[in-house]
Amino acid sequence: MLRPVSALVSRLRQPSRVPLLQVGKTSLAVVAAWVASVLLVHQSLPIFAAIAALLVVQPSINQSFGRGLERSAGVVMGVALAYVIAALLGHAHTWIVLIAVILALLIAWAAKLTPTSTTQVPISAMLVLSVGLVTPGYAFDRIVETVIGAIIALLVNALIAPPVLLGPVHLAVGRLARDSASALDDLAAALSSPTSGPELDAMLTRARALRGLQAKAAAAVKAGEESLTLNPRASRQRRILEADRRLLGPLSNLVHRIVAMTRTLRDNYDPELVGEPVVRDIADQLQRAAHDVRLLVHDTEEAAAADEVPAGEVPPGADGVRHGARVRDEPALTAPLEVVRPDPEHWILIGSLLEDLRRMREEIVGESA
Repeated sequence: MLRPVSALVSRLRQPSRVPLLQVGKTSLAVVAAWVASVLLVHQSLPIFAAIAALLVVQPSINQSFGRGLERSAGVVMGVALAYVIAALLGHAHTWIVLIAVILALLIAWAAKLTPTSTTQVPISAMLVLSVGLVTPGYAFDRIVETVIGAIIALLVNALIAPPVLLGPVHLAVGRLARDSASALDDLAAALSSPTSGPELDAMLTRARALRGLQAKAAAAVKAGEESLTLNPRASRQRRILEADRRLLGPLSNLVHRIVAMTRTLRDNYDPELVGEPVVRDIADQLQRAAHDVRLLVHDTEEAAAADEVPAGEVPPGADGVRHGARVRDEPALTAPLEVVRPDPEHWILIGSLLEDLRRMREEIVGESA
């Protein structure tokens, strides 16, 4: 009985709260839009200015600009449609309002409007045909109120601590690098000592989980780029975001290599592999690769610190990947191994591991074949 209720409550909640600063900025935008509408439009209850302000304050300035544009365009289109229908059919009957709603939805569909504009067009048409009948100047005031609310919300979001979403980017990329390095250490351990089937299955599960981390990191980078669009703080912060974006490229390719390598080892594993000299060399190179992946993150953190990132935006070491005491200053990967005579029983697996290791080296060191 409690489980369905808990599931229903979880649908109403999100994993984390929005920043308190965002709540304050939204409140300020609503109050400012309300006061401005009272002074400019002389409306005692400028509800639509407040609604526009509530909707336009978004996590990024670019999103705020887009939401304000969408809402304003939807209001103008809905009011225009209501005027046309009222001129042709009048606005005293219920069925006319319903026709206006259907036409508004069809127009929005034909114009490929965004969901925000699509819902705003019929709402505006309905209100003008119903409330506008007894309120002179309602349609014009509605447009002016909406525009005032959208503009004030955009200004508040841009001028008061404009959001820069670099912290989540750094955390996501850092966790991807940390877990990728751990997966490489798992591979090295399996090639250094006999490993059971369940342990190999667990290794493959952890390796496949890297794909989800890669997707989250890519989404975080995209959100970070959007937060810098139209942002007055973008010039200095963009260098930091670019460093994480460049790091995500080789890490994404490494994820594919690690998953393929782990799956190949799980499917073709033989405990006798650990006795092969070349396999021990491969295990050593995998450990070196794990070191160099951590070194990539360490270098990115040093670059971020050199740019003097404000406190709270890129928290040093919060992702657990600041390896200053554990990472050597130089890359540890050596040249690709050469096998003169493959093992007659394991040569396919060894050859596959060597090729994956070669490509992995290209991603980490930045060399091409």
